[in-house]
Amino acid sequence: MKKKKKHLSKLIIFVLLILGTIICLLPFYWLVRSSFMKIEQIFMMPPEWIPDPFTLENYRQAFTLLPFGTYFLNTLLIVVAVMMGTLLTSSICAYGFARIEWKGRNFIFSLILSSMMLPYAATLIPTFIGWSRIGAINTYLPLIIPAWFGGGAFNIFLLKQFFQGIPHELDESAVMDGAGHFTIYSRIILPLVKPAMVVVALFTFMNTWNDFLAPLIYINDDSKFTLALGLQLFTSQYTAQWHLLMAAATVILIPVVIVFLFGQKYFIEGITMTGLKG
Repeated sequence: MKKKKKHLSKLIIFVLLILGTIICLLPFYWLVRSSFMKIEQIFMMPPEWIPDPFTLENYRQAFTLLPFGTYFLNTLLIVVAVMMGTLLTSSICAYGFARIEWKGRNFIFSLILSSMMLPYAATLIPTFIGWSRIGAINTYLPLIIPAWFGGGAFNIFLLKQFFQGIPHELDESAVMDGAGHFTIYSRIILPLVKPAMVVVALFTFMNTWNDFLAPLIYINDDSKFTLALGLQLFTSQYTAQWHLLMAAATVILIPVVIVFLFGQKYFIEGITMTGLKG
């Protein structure tokens, strides 16, 4: 009887997981399926789940009408610069909070965590005014420079939790051998925190690659648009070229999916370990 109940509960969980997976994948399938359809077929009722006829014309038109090659290079430049700044500065800050004893450390860390409670809209106008005063509007500086000054409160918190799980005896042994903080950080700590660094890199890549609001606010020149801004050019106040928008969005999603699949192992390991340690 107990075995039957156990098997039944496993079956129910399995069915629920399958349903949850279908619900999560349905929007993605709708996006891909619509990219191979003519615009009049996309919103037909009842919906056509399989494109008929199957066409690649949407992809050709989408990448012919707009300079997505330029948008890709612009986005790649921002992503690389932001990832480098985030990984470097957030790991240094996390090392300072986790491995170095100094007066007021916990208080400063609490202030950093409290900044996560502020909604983006609350700091949007003061930040925009500040960048406009130094003439940084319509440049990539507002999108890149913040990553080089801490890399974000969440990333600091994530790495700090991981750093705290590394035995302090390693630091003490290195100090006895004459090592300083930079040597300990670069040669001992960083090689041990690769999973956590991959997690931060994945989060940063996905957030920066898909970021729409910040480029929309700071970038005015069409030649400096990112991929996310380029997608909005397929829409207007009264109409939208949905078939072209779906095709372009499908291609833009491919790098995110590939990066996540390659980093999935480290992502799961890093999330698990940063959640358990500290």
